[in-house]
Amino acid sequence: MAPSGPGSSARRRCRRVLYWIPVVFISLLLGWSYYAYAIQLCIVSMENTGEQAVCLMAYHLLFAMFVWSYWKTIFTLPMNPSKEFHLSYAEKELLEREPRGEAHQEVLRRAAKDLPIYTRTMSGAIRYCDRCQLIKPDRCHHCSVCDKCILKMDHHCPWVNNCVGFSNYKFFLLFLAYSLLYCLFIAATDLQYFIKFWTNGLPDTQAKFHIMFLFFAAAMFSVSLSSLFGYHCWLVSKNKSTLEAFRSPVFRHGTDKNGFSLGFSKNMRQVFGDEKKYWLLPIFSSLGDGCSFPTCLVNQDPEQPSTPAGLNSTAKNPESHQFPAKPLRESQSHLLTDSQSWTESSTNPGKCKTGKGMLVWLSFDIFYF
Repeated sequence: MAPSGPGSSARRRCRRVLYWIPVVFISLLLGWSYYAYAIQLCIVSMENTGEQAVCLMAYHLLFAMFVWSYWKTIFTLPMNPSKEFHLSYAEKELLEREPRGEAHQEVLRRAAKDLPIYTRTMSGAIRYCDRCQLIKPDRCHHCSVCDKCILKMDHHCPWVNNCVGFSNYKFFLLFLAYSLLYCLFIAATDLQYFIKFWTNGLPDTQAKFHIMFLFFAAAMFSVSLSSLFGYHCWLVSKNKSTLEAFRSPVFRHGTDKNGFSLGFSKNMRQVFGDEKKYWLLPIFSSLGDGCSFPTCLVNQDPEQPSTPAGLNSTAKNPESHQFPAKPLRESQSHLLTDSQSWTESSTNPGKCKTGKGMLVWLSFDIFYF
């Protein structure tokens, strides 16, 4: 790699500044909405004291949760693969000497034999990042913007200037939820004053223009956010990331779009955790460490033993799914032995079938591969 000069360093600094523009835009818009709603609408335009107090209390609660979740999404650092996934110095030297091909893959297979990885490339090879020089954990991808491998990467979001992945996906979902509630609340409580604006029922002050633009902005963002939030709720219910919905993960037995789906309840718990009291708070409670995930495989990996430890009762039933025997992290392994069903729903058992992934992009968001 060529050494970076003063020119490239300056370009990187300029890019870093430019990346913050969407965040600054959202922050300024949020600041204006606070002034327009709390001051111009509630304090200046509302005449009923009871309505004024209720609206201000509800508004400040939603505003606080919105800002808190947005802050956590922006400033929570994406998690990177742990040291065990990095190649040793000797393995790196051996890999550099070997030409691309079977010998190259043999080095990677030996390095990955004790790692909890089940996915492969489209050609069936071990997933390896040349840039970071590590074996990629399942659901990990390299972000070209962050220039790092991100655990359970969903996408790189310019509106938060951060990668959305394992460490902050729950915060991102809450940010979408609270921003949608924030916009819906403003639109609903501003509607009657918006109607008065067009019927000349408002005094001719600057407040009437804030009220008009506030309603338009809230309604417009409500439509966009509802599409995006609904799409990510569907992803959570299926235990997929945006990248996995676009291109299904590949296991040794082939492509499996539902390979990581454990059923609605367990899929929710992987993101939000076991403690329901933390579900609505932007506090990290997701299960696992982002490096290993339980899988719902249709066909058994031919290189693995037929029955994982602790699941002998499952193997006795030929209709049950079988699971790889490689070690899972303790924080997620309890999902494998949970008494609940592995199926997507009780009315549609065994819904773990191979197939090609498909994505309907419903948002204004942007993601990078």
